[in-house]
Amino acid sequence: MMTETEKSPLLGSRTEDEEEEQLSGCGATIFCDPRRFLHRYLVLIVMCFLSFGSYFCYDNPAALQDNMLKDLDISESQFMSFYSWYSWPNVVLCFFGGFLIDKLLGVRLGSIVFSLFVTTGQIIFASGAMINNIYLMYFGRFVFGIGGESLAVAQNTYAVKWFKGRELNMVFGLQLSFSRVGSTVNMNVMQPVYKFIGKWYEGFKCLGMSLFVGAGTCVFSLICALTLAFFDKRNDRVLKKSASASDEVVRMGDVRYFPLTMWLICVICVAYYVAVFPFVGLGLVFFEMKYDYSPGLANNVNSIVYIISAVASPLFGFLIDKSGKNIFWVITGVLVTLGCHAMLAFTFINPYVAMSTMGLAYSVLASALWPMVSMVIPQHQLGTAYGIMQAVQNLGLAVISLVAGIIVDSKGYLILEVFFMAWLCMALIAAVFLYLVDATRGGKLNMSSKKRHQEAEALKEKEEKEEEKKPLN
Repeated sequence: MMTETEKSPLLGSRTEDEEEEQLSGCGATIFCDPRRFLHRYLVLIVMCFLSFGSYFCYDNPAALQDNMLKDLDISESQFMSFYSWYSWPNVVLCFFGGFLIDKLLGVRLGSIVFSLFVTTGQIIFASGAMINNIYLMYFGRFVFGIGGESLAVAQNTYAVKWFKGRELNMVFGLQLSFSRVGSTVNMNVMQPVYKFIGKWYEGFKCLGMSLFVGAGTCVFSLICALTLAFFDKRNDRVLKKSASASDEVVRMGDVRYFPLTMWLICVICVAYYVAVFPFVGLGLVFFEMKYDYSPGLANNVNSIVYIISAVASPLFGFLIDKSGKNIFWVITGVLVTLGCHAMLAFTFINPYVAMSTMGLAYSVLASALWPMVSMVIPQHQLGTAYGIMQAVQNLGLAVISLVAGIIVDSKGYLILEVFFMAWLCMALIAAVFLYLVDATRGGKLNMSSKKRHQEAEALKEKEEKEEEKKPLN
């Protein structure tokens, strides 16, 4: 476990006396003083942009699906491999990334290292397109994937560290919102960028130059990682606390003692997300074929999920903070998404209706699901826990992305939609089972916010009394 302010003079070092002197000047303002809530929310903005570049570039293939199929002369199955090669490394490395954050690197250095992987991977991916080498592009997505999901683990760990007990659902919703902003900007910007660059380049060279533009957003997120590390180190120094929440040792074997509720949360995560992300990855051609939309209009419909979730996620997070009942919100999100896929599969209702509603449902589920991990896992193991959750999610995404591409090539989009609906039914069963298991253990995950606050206050009071009883050294 990293202790003593992560045992490193990362981004410079000052003594506590120097820091106290700074806080008597400009540093003592409500914007610079880490003890003030405005400072925390300014840091939250930087925290939210930490994965902006990763999410922007993750869906570069979806935004340029038509162009990639034509310029690279590849099949749908080969196209979906761009997503599989992103997910494969995270089946294992994402778990180890979370463990490394808890045990070795710490959240600050970890976020910088993983940001570097994201940036490097996108550059390799773009370079592969420039020379029309699909295997180099696969390798680029592999390197990009090494950093992408582990960076999300670091972001989640930062959120719990700074905001546990303080509107955590809203914070997770806001982080999701900014991530979806990255995906939304990508969906709506990459086609115009491709057309603009097409004035000077054509074919795969035009594609490669467009992907290099995406690499710029990764550099921006790397700068955010460096900035966040500076403020986090300063916060630990001023508040005189170690970067880790506990001095307990983190062991790999502790994973087998994680409660059943943690594993059920993972099942819901993978079963739900494989019905959303692979669908968006293939959605462009789906809307072109079924509704006879132009590529631009199809991209607009395909990105509406991300646009809606970008706006709705922090609002639903705030609502969940006020109401509690996380499991009920998760069940609602799964049911509504299931209805949206049924609408797209079996009706010709304007797809904006289904995709907008799916965006709302996705916002509800993500805002309610991810904070539940911090309710069942000790804080010193959160990096490992979130790493496992991301790893399981990416195992599902890697396999289902390949299967989805094969289904489209051989059976068509109707069978694909039925396939996604089956996964959502699995997520629904797991959510109901989670409710039953949690109810037998006190109903912690589905408590109202009022009761949850009362229990937190009682626990805090108990800890203070125990601290007073300890003998002074």
